[in-house]
Amino acid sequence: MNKKQKIDLSYLLWTLLPLAVGGLSSLISMDGMRENAALPQPALQPPPWVFITAWTILYLLMGLGAGLVWNAHPYGKKDALIPFYAQLVLNFLWSPLFFALKLRLAAFFVLLGMLGLAIWMTVAFYRVRKWAGIIQIPYLLWLCFAGYLNLAAYLING
Repeated sequence: MNKKQKIDLSYLLWTLLPLAVGGLSSLISMDGMRENAALPQPALQPPPWVFITAWTILYLLMGLGAGLVWNAHPYGKKDALIPFYAQLVLNFLWSPLFFALKLRLAAFFVLLGMLGLAIWMTVAFYRVRKWAGIIQIPYLLWLCFAGYLNLAAYLING
């Protein structure tokens, strides 16, 4: 196997990691998601298909960014991946907290932590590979919107 094939495989693996984390978290939370859909929703609440589409795209961008960092020159890449892993842990925890356990306020604080880590990740990625950071901007924007939805759901439903 030549180097180019190895690099291509690494991008696949890096994109599968966040998709797997998000998919497993959603699977664990599926019953709570159904229950949540029956509750009063915040203004600007998009339909379910928007969440599925947005998160799929965001997970792919996260993974692509991590792949770009991994395949970059060695300087800084190890440190740049620390916030990537950390935000994935919080990302995994958010759905079970919000949907399965109905701990909406705790989920909001986890989301704030996720946003802080995503900002760190974006800056760290940018320092290693410019485009690896730039493609994380939609994730940052989505987390801000998700924060609004999370807090509003807590205020409406407790």
